Formats: sequence, structure tokens, C-alpha cells
Amino acid sequence: QVQLVESGGGLVQAGGSLRLSCAASGRTFSMYTMGWFRQAPGNEREFVAAISRDASSTYYADSVKARFTISRNNAKNTVYLQMNSLKPEDTAVYYCAATTGLLYMATHAQMYDYWGQGTQVTVSS
Repeated sequence: QVQLVESGGGLVQAGGSLRLSCAASGRTFSMYTMGWFRQAPGNEREFVAAISRDASSTYYADSVKARFTISRNNAKNTVYLQMNSLKPEDTAVYYCAATTGLLYMATHAQMYDYWGQGTQVTVSS
């Protein structure tokens, strides 16, 4: 069992930055591929970024590539999402998730075993 708690969301102007954190419980954090997803009102949950168990590989949605960076610290059981050059269309609830699957499957929400409660990110124009 893994419990995930996101933090770091908030209100920011377009062009600004935010850093999301996701703290995981348990001693097996390094066994999980970690991902970030987001969901805007009226939209389906969409993949944002994922990182492999040992942090050697990452994968991003085209919409955030070159603006967002996912990272993890296995010693601290934490995964991060650094978001730069934010746009109003980035406004959503952001969720972190954990899967025992490999990175190449990490874009699919149904592959994830555990989810956090989400943190709101609002980007004003």
C-alpha cells in the first residue's frame, strides 16, 4: 500500500513557475514508476509526465515538454514537478500516481495503482 500526498499548487500568473511535490508513504517508493496527471473541469484526466524507478528516464506530454521537469528523490520518497512558463491552459487539478509498470506504459492512467488526492493549479492570464 502506498499513500501519496501532493502539495505546492496555487495561483500564479501566466509565465510564472510552480513546483509540485508528492510525498509517498512506505519503504518501497523506489519500486514504482511515478507519474503526474492533470484534469481540468469538463475534461478527461490527461498524462503530464512520468519518471522511471531509478530516475534515469523521463517522458513528457508534448504540451508540457521543455516547460515542465519531473524528478524524484528516492531517499526522501518524493517526486517533483517543476513547472515553468505556465499558461492559462495548464490550469487543472494535478495528481501524482504510482505504478509498478514500466515507463513505456506510464502514459495510461489505468496502469497506475495508487493516486494522490490532487492539488489545484490555477494560471491567470
